[in-house]
Amino acid sequence: MLLFVACGGDSDDTTSADGDTDDEVTTDDDATEDADSDDGYQTEPPVTYHYFVGASGQDLDTNETELGALFEEQTGVNFQMEYLVGDLYEKLGVMVAGGTYPDVIVPDHGIDMLLDAGAFIPLNDLLEEHGPNILEMYDEYLERFTMPDGNIYHIPFGPTINEFIPNPNIDQGAFWIQRGVLKEYDFPEITTVDEYFDIIKQYADENPQIDGMNTVPFTGLTYDTSFFTFSNIPNHLAGYPNDGGVSIDMETHEASVYADSDEAYEWLKKLNELNAEGYLDQEMFVMNLDDYLAKLSSGRVLGFFDYGWQFGQARNALEDAGNSDHEFMALPVTLNEDIEDQYLDPPAFTQNRGVGISVNAENPERIIQFWDNLVKEENQKLVMWGREGEHYEVDEEGRFYRTEEQIALTSEQEWREDFGAATFEWNWPRLNGSFSDGNAIEARRQPEVALANYTDDDKEYLDAYGIDTFAELFAQPQDRPWFPAWSANIEPGSDAAIFEERSEEVTKRHYPRIVLAEPGNFDAEWEAFVSEYRELDVESYEEFFTRTVEERLQGNWQFE
Repeated sequence: MLLFVACGGDSDDTTSADGDTDDEVTTDDDATEDADSDDGYQTEPPVTYHYFVGASGQDLDTNETELGALFEEQTGVNFQMEYLVGDLYEKLGVMVAGGTYPDVIVPDHGIDMLLDAGAFIPLNDLLEEHGPNILEMYDEYLERFTMPDGNIYHIPFGPTINEFIPNPNIDQGAFWIQRGVLKEYDFPEITTVDEYFDIIKQYADENPQIDGMNTVPFTGLTYDTSFFTFSNIPNHLAGYPNDGGVSIDMETHEASVYADSDEAYEWLKKLNELNAEGYLDQEMFVMNLDDYLAKLSSGRVLGFFDYGWQFGQARNALEDAGNSDHEFMALPVTLNEDIEDQYLDPPAFTQNRGVGISVNAENPERIIQFWDNLVKEENQKLVMWGREGEHYEVDEEGRFYRTEEQIALTSEQEWREDFGAATFEWNWPRLNGSFSDGNAIEARRQPEVALANYTDDDKEYLDAYGIDTFAELFAQPQDRPWFPAWSANIEPGSDAAIFEERSEEVTKRHYPRIVLAEPGNFDAEWEAFVSEYRELDVESYEEFFTRTVEERLQGNWQFE
């Protein structure tokens, strides 16, 4: 509780919502004490807040979902959800320029912009008075997102409580390959990038079309803010997890950029050769996210690199199509056999992403009370598992599991949306790890569910590789107490922030030129990139992340 000595902002000083929309909070200052719930939450009058999420989604009122209606009954609070359309920084920039904000904001990677603009109110007093469950669940993480001025301005997602339970499947980075390619060649072991491309090229030569469509041997996601998916690849090939734009040496803990590394050169050289030979998707650097997902969903793509959480829509489409050989399998590909892969994330807490309450929100204690109710164990079980007897069962030992019918039901997007799982499973204060009874908080991490979820076709591939889960193909993550380094709060306008912005511009401009160049011009294009890249303040950027790692190893997650 000593954290809350440095408090800020009385909720009575907050201003009303903007008057040029019809999203104002509907409230009444005449609420009486007898309108409180058994937990002390104020339930009257009913109130609706404007909740903006800086990611794609379906706009709705939370009380239109089964869970949202229940939570409104428990707290009297409803949220009008607005999801991002267009460019995130442009959207947030308009908010900052006008000084008018939604009541609640999930700014994603634009969080530093809003923190710098003073868009969020301090939450210390509110949490101490109205958020006992939040404080309990986030207990050991509070210092990590308490800013240097002593205030908490946002609440991150997914603190690991009790026991960390790894995902049996791959939802992070990997090289993906169409499963039918592996079956065609009797399930070969593939661990290097050369082995990966060799089998893809062979299959493409033998199958120039799939289902009447031209085969796409290799593609990738390079669109807009998703460009990191492409620029991160050299780091993974070198045997590092995603720490952002730097690789962290495991012995010295020094941070080094890798955009112009030997590994980057080697990777781009392979893509350049792939392009010259006609195996690279010619739309790779021009298609948007929707185009990319549609292409993956078509069943004609043989390989790509991506983070599993980014293309779930395409995976679902392929599963629904019914041809399991067109689905994708993740492979732990590195540059050579001497490199151990590190695709699986170690236990992590991302403290520079989360949700905050804006200066325009009235009666912010009602929002805190809603969140406090949401993180209760019984409500987290509803969000993550559903209702016992309908969406999951409990065996004699207290272990949660799902029947085949329940797995099918809870996998349906329509059910996820109607029930509210799709709304509440992320972008809200929520938990990760395990419940007090030992069951996984996320159903997908429960071994009983993961194994039951595998189809006979899945098991064919698992059996062929002698594994029980798809994650077993990958090396176990090394201990990285600072992970992920990219979650450090970078002050807008600082040397590190300027480098990050300019280096992204340089990389976005040069990488496509390098890959698409005539082979004879490859080295010239590479040297032009390195020359411009090294004109930037690389040293300050590396020093910032080296210090970030050093501070975190000492327990300091926020520093000046």
